[in-house]
Amino acid sequence: MASSSSTSLSLRFTAPPLPSKPRRSVIVAAQTAPPAESTASPALDADRLEPRVELRDGFFILKEKFRKGINPQEKVKIEREPMKLFMENGIEELAKKSMEEIDSEKSSKEDIDVRLKWLGLFHRRKHHYGKFMMRLKLPNGVTTSAQTRYLASVIRKYGEDGCADVTTRQNWQIRGVVLPDVPEILKGLASVGLTSLQSGMDNVRNPVGNPLAGIDPEEIVDTRPYTNLLSQFITANSRGNPDFTNLPRKWNVCVIGTHDLYEHPHINDLAYMPATKDGRFGFNLLVGGFFSPKRCEEAIPLDAWVPADDVLPLCKAVLEAYRDLGTRGNRQKTRMMWLIDELGVEGFRAEVEKRMPNGKLERGSSEDLVNKQWERRDYFGVHPQKQEGLSFVGLHVPVGRLQADDMDELARLADTYGSGELRLTVEQNIIIPNVETSKTEALLQEPFLKNRFSPEPSILMKGLVACTGNQFCGQAIIETKQRALKVTEEVERLVAVTKPVRMHWTGCPNTCGQVQVADIGFMGCLTRGENGKPVEGADVYVGGRIGSDSHLGEIYKKGVRVTDLVPLVAEILVKEFGAVPREREENEED
Repeated sequence: MASSSSTSLSLRFTAPPLPSKPRRSVIVAAQTAPPAESTASPALDADRLEPRVELRDGFFILKEKFRKGINPQEKVKIEREPMKLFMENGIEELAKKSMEEIDSEKSSKEDIDVRLKWLGLFHRRKHHYGKFMMRLKLPNGVTTSAQTRYLASVIRKYGEDGCADVTTRQNWQIRGVVLPDVPEILKGLASVGLTSLQSGMDNVRNPVGNPLAGIDPEEIVDTRPYTNLLSQFITANSRGNPDFTNLPRKWNVCVIGTHDLYEHPHINDLAYMPATKDGRFGFNLLVGGFFSPKRCEEAIPLDAWVPADDVLPLCKAVLEAYRDLGTRGNRQKTRMMWLIDELGVEGFRAEVEKRMPNGKLERGSSEDLVNKQWERRDYFGVHPQKQEGLSFVGLHVPVGRLQADDMDELARLADTYGSGELRLTVEQNIIIPNVETSKTEALLQEPFLKNRFSPEPSILMKGLVACTGNQFCGQAIIETKQRALKVTEEVERLVAVTKPVRMHWTGCPNTCGQVQVADIGFMGCLTRGENGKPVEGADVYVGGRIGSDSHLGEIYKKGVRVTDLVPLVAEILVKEFGAVPREREENEED
């Protein structure tokens, strides 16, 4: 692994507008063991601030004195370092074994059910034994036609099991993968500039940025240089970075570049919020936002500001504080906000500050660049870019699901009308940028845009998001994607909606579908049917908001049978969102 001093993580950026091509130097810091001693904050016992991990043979491992009461996943990490499957090519030998051989040994069974998640591979043991979902890293949601075609070629050979999903972190997930194919798929990903490394379990997830970065006339800053560098740093340029592969739990990061807050900063563990200070451009910091079955919290201010050049050192310091000090017992209490609660915001800030290269962290700035009165814009359809003569075209992808032929067609459209680039959004949709304005009408006439992938979806379809559901996910209690479409279609026949309403579906309390940020959210559950037997249902949430006045939604009604959702949703839309019943609408037109 190439190394550099920690101070080399500071990269020189100019004030916005930023250069379109970030500096591509080696950005992997030399591994540094956590500080042996820490100075305790006044209210904290000094022993509590002793780092719980130590560097051993190139990997961070939990110290023996802190292993009492740890969760099963921590035990799996201790028994065998997951990153060795990639960094020492263990995947090659594993892929040669049959599933029967693998299941006959505890260690290899743990490899495919747990450790392979460090390579972005998730075994679907419950419903699709021997099949894997593969999650990529796609910083800022930017991808190319060549990458899209390659992913299409992978899923095509898996028949009905082969499909792709746009995720709520601007990312691709592909399905149907079988273990013997994995070594070649990993090589194929690398050949088109993609990786799946460190995208699951206790790792940093895909860095999210503005889907209109670099093309939006109203943007504050181009987020692509930052999200790219964060991803390169965290994965050591796709070679694997064991400095950050033994976190207590998953960790989300985003960089805000627009007043629209498309990036959803309030649900990230770390959010960079653009702000100036004393004539310098940089970022205020929010920390601790997360969802879990037992607790959901919005990110809170750290009262800290960093210049743009220190985005990476700050990220490193926050991750090290979390890695060193986070607890590793009950998995429901290991996200970073639990550590912030325990140390206090000031205590946590002090731990971050001491891990900065110069041991200093400036206080937050009052010069926030995000316009809090901004009305969030719609990116569907045709919109002018900041580059004269070019436009971007936003397309609706129903609940984020695509087949191989769909991906090939998107790649063709990106090449024919744009620059061969596609942008993924956290709402599971796709944007084609850099379309010559003179070609937009021809693009709109393409048959592909006349059917499912419309640039002008209905109001309710625009804001529809759904997790994988129990078709592929073993944790999901209910089917989500097709049901979300069906319920929405039926509701649209009952009521007319005149303003955007975002509806999110999630199959279980893990809330991958982020129901708490939706205007109306549906969380899968089991409830009682008319005969008293368990049937599929949903807890219904109302009132989530995104943007500068963000707010997490609250339970409106628990345990609603899925067969009873349509009239309830119609009722909510009329009562809470000003919808008009179709029958009355038709009478008023007479």
